[in-house]
Amino acid sequence: MKAVIPYGARMGRARTAVVVGAGVGTALAAVAHAAPALSNVDAVRRWLLPGLSGVGAPGHVALTFDDGPQPDSTPRFLEALDRLGWRATFFMLGSMVQRAPTLAAEVVAAGHEVAVHGYHHRSEMFRVYPDIAADLSRAVDTIASATDRDPHWFRPPYGTLAGGGVIAARRQGLRTVLWSTWGRDWRAQATPDTVVADVARNLGPGATVLLHDSDCTSAPGAWRSALGALDPLAELFASRGLTVGPLAEHGLDARP
Repeated sequence: MKAVIPYGARMGRARTAVVVGAGVGTALAAVAHAAPALSNVDAVRRWLLPGLSGVGAPGHVALTFDDGPQPDSTPRFLEALDRLGWRATFFMLGSMVQRAPTLAAEVVAAGHEVAVHGYHHRSEMFRVYPDIAADLSRAVDTIASATDRDPHWFRPPYGTLAGGGVIAARRQGLRTVLWSTWGRDWRAQATPDTVVADVARNLGPGATVLLHDSDCTSAPGAWRSALGALDPLAELFASRGLTVGPLAEHGLDARP
């Protein structure tokens, strides 16, 4: 005789299956969102994902700045870059551009490239896709409106890459680029010497260098360490036969 399972027991099993299925679906979504975070480990990213690390033409350095524009610091970087004959890529925050749109336009007028760092400086890892997408869209619109330039590059805040950010950037037509080496210039204890030493540590052919022209998310006045490092960095790059320029001249495909 076939065993008859009571209706209540059958419903209980069905509910359990739904809950388990929903739990698995949620877990898979969380894994998909967090999986790109493996690229946040510098050594792993440089080895497995050189394009994401900004590795470009071997004889070229892409010089990039994050978190600006900031009225008391960005103009000093523009002056120093002009003196050195360098052009760079500025990954701007939409919220900073909103406060200083004229300064953002001055960056472009000085011959530099603008890119997107988000509207607010918040890690993507703990945000849902609609929030990330809305933030990125607002940043693109704000930067494009102030500079009359359509940005092509995106670097997520803190360099923390999440699945939602990858999708949002692609839908905005942006290519995500992190960095190959950085100056760790956001720290209170940073100095021009430590910035140069940190950049040199992983400075390989075709590197993308990350510095900051703003201290809005860093130790107060930390941008001075990056500014003071520019002249000795010029000597370092020259000693290795490297030319300096923006990402647009770095041999990378700007398409997402």
